[in-house]
Amino acid sequence: MPTRDAHLQFEKWARQYGDVYSLILGTKTLIVLSSDEAVKELLDRRSGIYSSRPELFIGQDLCSDGLRLLMMPYGPVWRRFRKMIHQLLNVGESGKYVPYQMLENKQMLNDLLDTPERFLHHIRRYSNALTTSMVFGWRTPMYEDDAMKQLFDGFSEFSDINQTGTAALIDFFPVLRQLPDFILSTQKKAKDLHKRERELYLRHWLRAKNEWKDSSIRHCFCVGMAEAQEKEQFSDPQAAYISGTLLEAGSDTTSSTLYAFVQAMLLYPETQRLAQDQIDKVVGTDRMPTMEDQSSLPYIRCLMKETLRWMPTTILGAVPHAVTQDDTYQGYLIPKGAGVMNCVWAIHNSPNRSPAPRTFNPDRYKNDHLGLYDSASNPDCTKRDQFTFGAGRRICPGMHVAERSLYLGIARLLWAFDITPSKDDNGQPIIPDQEKLTQGFVCMPEEFPATITPRSKERADRVRREWKQAQQESLDPATQQWVSSPV
Repeated sequence: MPTRDAHLQFEKWARQYGDVYSLILGTKTLIVLSSDEAVKELLDRRSGIYSSRPELFIGQDLCSDGLRLLMMPYGPVWRRFRKMIHQLLNVGESGKYVPYQMLENKQMLNDLLDTPERFLHHIRRYSNALTTSMVFGWRTPMYEDDAMKQLFDGFSEFSDINQTGTAALIDFFPVLRQLPDFILSTQKKAKDLHKRERELYLRHWLRAKNEWKDSSIRHCFCVGMAEAQEKEQFSDPQAAYISGTLLEAGSDTTSSTLYAFVQAMLLYPETQRLAQDQIDKVVGTDRMPTMEDQSSLPYIRCLMKETLRWMPTTILGAVPHAVTQDDTYQGYLIPKGAGVMNCVWAIHNSPNRSPAPRTFNPDRYKNDHLGLYDSASNPDCTKRDQFTFGAGRRICPGMHVAERSLYLGIARLLWAFDITPSKDDNGQPIIPDQEKLTQGFVCMPEEFPATITPRSKERADRVRREWKQAQQESLDPATQQWVSSPV
């Protein structure tokens, strides 16, 4: 196993050994699924026995005290919380968050006018503020926010800890857990991270809970969770981890995908021109795209789907599933307790699904008119658009929210700005390498420069006016928080 870019090794093995192969990792078995059909058959159609998680001692026990829903085994506790999340993030409920998405998008565009070189910071603030608004009812008005930095740094550290060889050894050889922390420093790092993370998530949750009690909270996920806690009596730490890990997921994956989109526009400028031509014909120059324009901008949907395929943030399916009883597939035994990996990278880069897979080509989706959730539910797995959001009963419950955030981000960035390569000291364009990715559960391109300039003075003026009007109508001048709930 390589220490970097493991996704390339998994893809190589898939081409060598087939769509389903197994690895023996210490005392554990890992089944790797590298085709749409295998994922559909096992994780979707047989989801009743393929929806648990392997034992993840470092990630779930030490880093999360058993509270992280992402890594929680399938069972009554997981089902109860998953049902609650679905009720609060389904397609109907998620539509209520559009005012939050519209406002944060306007600030992102205005920030890009001020300091375009900090575009990664602005993208991250956009996705984080969206998520804090939707989960907790308050927004992150600037990137220099200690809680936001702690969130991104903490999740990066969480990924690093769980990707180390030591973490794998402790997971695969349980006897090693008896060794003291001064020998296994990874265990101490995991405990220290949990202490800091628990404090952050509890602080967020208890603030939201107190605001719910005194009726000052804006419409958000925590309103429904506070009501559910009154009825079901689950603990504050559990509620903190449910809301906190939603914050993680919404902040990191959306920003990583938008960052990959910016890189794609640098490397494939012809797709940028085609998208801008369509936006100009449908929207014009006097206003920005809205959610009502989505059906008239099919190329933006193609761009979004191709970005998710070309640079999947959950490159190896995030966390493996686990099978809860012996099963067979294509004549092979899949033993009870085995981990089952959804190898997203290998599926997305299969030449049978996507000819010339490393070429960014939105036209792959020109005949695909489905939203992300409907596509994931398609009984014909060869017609599913991408696998970034998972599969089966563990599929991401925030897909509807993510799709709107990505659509607005992509459509309005292209309406307002041109994205071109920066120049080096010799005046030569700096072209990033699309194969250089960060490591961990959630991946993104390694940092790169870009030049982002307004397409015209009129569009820049429109961005300024829209943000100023949004501030005056919706935000408290002192705190930059919503004056009242927009829902």
